[in-house]
Amino acid sequence: MMNVPLYDLSIRPFSRMLDNLQNILGKAAAHAGGDEDTERELLAARLAPDMLPLSYQVQIVIDGARGAALRLAGGMLPDPEAPDYAVFNRGEGAPFRSSPRSFRELADRVRLAMDELQTYAPAQINDSCVQEIVVKSRQQTRIFEPEAFILDYVVPNFYFHISVAYAILRHCGVGLGKQDFEGPKCYQLETPT
Repeated sequence: MMNVPLYDLSIRPFSRMLDNLQNILGKAAAHAGGDEDTERELLAARLAPDMLPLSYQVQIVIDGARGAALRLAGGMLPDPEAPDYAVFNRGEGAPFRSSPRSFRELADRVRLAMDELQTYAPAQINDSCVQEIVVKSRQQTRIFEPEAFILDYVVPNFYFHISVAYAILRHCGVGLGKQDFEGPKCYQLETPT
């Protein structure tokens, strides 16, 4: 079994996927063409009535990545239930930061999160003495071992919410393809001779 450092399981893919999300949001903004009503409609779009809208899906991704990184590094939260460091645990009626009113504002939040993730050095995550990760919400406290936190909780939720954001925009007619989700190729192509 391969032993992969926690940094490579968290910060590295978070940064890559947030960059892809930034590009997806750029295509959505271009699709809206500067029409504020179209932007508002897209930001409020949902796949189903009981799902959160696009703007919140993206906010959950941002806050989840930031909160996971801070916890993995052993950092102190400004508040145990800080909404801008929530890690996929808000629960019914839990708070969010104010909802972005434009793709520009949403893209700025993604960029700030990407910048914040770059402040973590691999050693901060890989050599952290954190033995357990605590995630609190109004209803409960969840306690994880670091590996389970990333592999079994954060990563699936992170990709779920990015996928939902992608699906909402695609459903609304934004010209997106699988390559937009995957981002730049991480492999080399070999052509048969």
